[in-house]
Parts: sequence; C-alpha cells; structure tokens
Amino acid sequence: MTEQIHTLVVDDEERICFFLQETLQRAGHAVVTASSGEEALDRLRETPFDLVMLDLKLGGRVDGLRVLETVKWRWPETAVIILTAHGSLESALAAIREGVDGYLLKPTGAAEIRQVVQEVLARRKGLARLEDVGKKEHFLQWDALSVDQEKHLATLDGQPLDLTPREFQLLAHLMQNAHRVISPGELVQVVQGYDCEDEREAREIIKWYIHRLRRKVEPDPSNPRYVLNVRGVGYTFGSRE
Repeated sequence: MTEQIHTLVVDDEERICFFLQETLQRAGHAVVTASSGEEALDRLRETPFDLVMLDLKLGGRVDGLRVLETVKWRWPETAVIILTAHGSLESALAAIREGVDGYLLKPTGAAEIRQVVQEVLARRKGLARLEDVGKKEHFLQWDALSVDQEKHLATLDGQPLDLTPREFQLLAHLMQNAHRVISPGELVQVVQGYDCEDEREAREIIKWYIHRLRRKVEPDPSNPRYVLNVRGVGYTFGSRE
C-alpha cells in the first residue's frame, strides 16, 4: 500500500485553494488548507508535511516568503512548490534563493499541477538516495549518472562522459543542489565566475551550456530527463520518467 502524502495548501483565494485541494486529493494526497499566512504558520508550528503548495502573494501581515522561511527553518525536509501570478518574477526569484523545490504560474491546470508535484517528490526521493550514496562528499550519483569530483570523472551507465571543465562544474552543481531550482545567474557564476547584470543576460549565456550538457548526458536531449527547465525561473536536476 502506497504511503499517503501529507500536503499543506496555502492560498488566500478560496476558489484556487479548493481547486488545489481537489486536484491533490484525487492524486492520493491527504490535504490540509490554510487561507492566510498566519493560519499557515499555526499549521506548521507542530505538524510536519511532506509537501507545501504556497501562494507567494498572501494578504494579511504574513506573506508567502515569511511562510517559506518558516518551512525551511522548522521542517527542512518538507518540499515546497510556490505559486504566483504571471509577472511576479522578482518575488519568485526571492523564493528561489530560499530554496524552493518547484514553481507554478497562475493560472495553472490540474495536469500541470500533478506533473510538477510528481517531479518534485521524485527529486526528493532521489536526493535522499544521493545523500545515502554520497557519504563521501566528492561522489554524487543519480540513477545511471554519477560524478566523482575528486577524480573529475562523470559517467553514464558506467561509461565516461566527455565533458569540458565548465560542463563538469555545471553538472556537479546541479546534482549537489537537486533539492532546489537554480537561477541562471547562479549557474553562470558557477561556470564562468561572472556576475551577470540581469537575468536576461544570464539566460542567454547559460542556455548554451545547458544545451551542450544535455547532448552529452540525456538519452533524448529533446525530452530531458535529468537537466530540467523550470519555466521563466531557472533549472533543476531530477528524474522525469
């Protein structure tokens, strides 16, 4: 019997809160809702959740970022997916710096919600495996893909990958941070040591590194399984079945 996923939905729009609750319950989640940041903090005080679906733009004295900070401090193993309206990228980037696991733009449909939730929970399971395998901090492994930072060696299905130093750094950083979405600016800093003036510049630079890395590590680069794009925000590492 599959263990039930305990999920907290936080949104001050009653219609959206109900829609999320119904969608997740149909996917087998045990759902608790909160209509404000204050109510969410009360829910989180003593109760751990597997997943929090969190609207960034909450009315009242406690906003979504405050709730996110509390989750990360009180329950660091909890996965967090943020929801925000189109055009609120600045708030989303602030949330990403706090280490969110996924991102959805409103309005969104049930299929997209289920897909993002599935990917986030799969990454969390994979991260646990990665931590178990990676007791030696220099060694990272995810399914058939492994990285030995000490030997500067990456392999796929046991076969060495011909990565440039910057591609290797990019892959290692994505795997080390598989629990969160990483902004293009951070990835450019990793591979080039360069601080971009804005996110547009960073996206233009990093997309070519991502393209080349996918050609070398993905079974099907046009349908990536490991190096995943989070629309309008950045990249994350995971497993897409």
